Amino acid sequence: MSTAFINPLSIPVLGFCAYSGTGKTTLLKQLIPTLNQRGLRLAVLKHAHHNFDVDIPGKDSYEMRKAGARQMLVASHVRWALMTEDAVDGDPDLIHLLQQLEQDKIDLVLVEGFKKLALPKIELHREAVGKPLIFDQDPNVLAIACCADTQLPSDISIAQLDINNVAQIADYVEQYAKNYQAKPQVRPLPLQALSSSGAFLSVRQGLENILNQVTAVTDTETVSLDDAENRVLAADAISPVDVPQHTNSAMDGFAFCGAEPLPEVFEVVGEVRAGYQYQGTLQAGQAVRIMTGAPVPAGADTVQPRENAQEHDGLMTLDSKIKVGQNVRLAGEDIAKGAVALAAGSRLGAAEQGLLASLGFAEFAVTRRPVVAVFSSGDEVCQPGTELKTNCIYDSNRYTIKSMARRLGCEVIDLGIIEDSEAALTAALAGAAQRADMVISSGGVSVGNADYIKKVLAAIGEIHFWRIDMRPGRPLAFGKINDALFFGLPGNPVAAMVAFLMFVQPALRKLAGEQDWQPTLLPAVADETFRSRSGRTEFNRGIAALGTDGKLHVSSTGAQGSGMLSSMVKANCLVIVGEEDERIDAGELVYILPFAELL
Repeated sequence: MSTAFINPLSIPVLGFCAYSGTGKTTLLKQLIPTLNQRGLRLAVLKHAHHNFDVDIPGKDSYEMRKAGARQMLVASHVRWALMTEDAVDGDPDLIHLLQQLEQDKIDLVLVEGFKKLALPKIELHREAVGKPLIFDQDPNVLAIACCADTQLPSDISIAQLDINNVAQIADYVEQYAKNYQAKPQVRPLPLQALSSSGAFLSVRQGLENILNQVTAVTDTETVSLDDAENRVLAADAISPVDVPQHTNSAMDGFAFCGAEPLPEVFEVVGEVRAGYQYQGTLQAGQAVRIMTGAPVPAGADTVQPRENAQEHDGLMTLDSKIKVGQNVRLAGEDIAKGAVALAAGSRLGAAEQGLLASLGFAEFAVTRRPVVAVFSSGDEVCQPGTELKTNCIYDSNRYTIKSMARRLGCEVIDLGIIEDSEAALTAALAGAAQRADMVISSGGVSVGNADYIKKVLAAIGEIHFWRIDMRPGRPLAFGKINDALFFGLPGNPVAAMVAFLMFVQPALRKLAGEQDWQPTLLPAVADETFRSRSGRTEFNRGIAALGTDGKLHVSSTGAQGSGMLSSMVKANCLVIVGEEDERIDAGELVYILPFAELL
């Protein structure tokens, strides 16, 4: 099927599919009252293939809709109806239509049509219509209701019903509704809300603001395969060959022509190993021993595994049924010659380097590494390796930021620790902006009297925002100094790392030329309650692991103070409580962001 179906409702949805003339509507008109009598409250959704009209010309509602009302709701003391003008290209969106139903007032939705969707359905078939069966091409058909004349395969694995026995079909539908178990609803994907409170931007607003200001570097350089690790491809890699180059065997066995009638015995006329080729053309009744990866000889189209065949005195017999074309990999079925093997904007890892090597590429163009200047600010920050002054802390942020930037393939300029003075910060920011594509500081972005970053940035550059409604990491400054992007991260170590993961990382990936990157968010079962405040996105440090039930579970690392770096060491993910939630209880599903890639 071309389009997957994900049920947006907590109640079952069951389709009826058939070719025109089979009698879908006639059956449903008999089935609906039968199911009503059994206590099932039904909704029916029908796919019409024409410009239908449900209103009566001349009536007020009809005239208002035709005059331009996009939606027209007509109500009386017995019913109400909503007509909506919604012209779309192609079929209407079934998911959207289902969401318009009042699911609290119904037990089951019956769908007529939408047969191209991977929708659980019953096939209706009448032999007299002269159309082929659907179920053998559609794995989403759960049962077939057909007439007595229908010839079904002997090995059919789905339920068989009598199309003329409405009570029997009703029994099946009723049992389907009783057995239906809705999939657990994952809470709405966080980071999508666009609301903000006062001077604070939502996480999504902040991220959109940032990415709108990022322009990918255009400089390129040519590198070898060995030097391509973690670089971003600058141009499409076009395959110069078919992959695989030849039609070949997927396993060790015997190659032959699988056309009917198959002989009882095949003459084994040769052997083909990988890297070699059978020079002749196989005739009917002939076979060759063949190894995995070896080219399939002309005249052969099927490979039988060695363990499912017997060879004796140059003759081979089959121990099991075959399917024509089995265990044969066609030339170009992975990548065709002239096709895009790897698109520009792809970040190159082990798999990508291997793919390029398999196509014969020894070198190719990549984008220039983004240059990132990093410094810490604050008189209370001390350089590791020196004596710790009274009332001071060692600088950890600079090292976590540099490490994460390098893992993203950046060239890093370490500017050290800048003292708390307007002149020093002005000089540091102005100089860094001339040398780097991005400048990242930590500390000095809150509201204290000695926090000069905001003031300096306003004087020599521009400020886009400096507060995000999130925890940890609320004081986050973003702006530009000439063409250089600027991030002022919080001073608390965990807050700085979370802000980097959520905001700096996407910006650096886009800056490097990586296209359409999205964070990997996974649903997990919460093993404890996670709390937040409505309107704020909360990032908890979590430990995710596979539970004994086979599901991904997550618990917190314990105390969540934004200065506790040990919580990041223990964690392998962030647990995200979205803006609309004040708490997520144990047993509910929550989204997590694994961060092993950078940390």
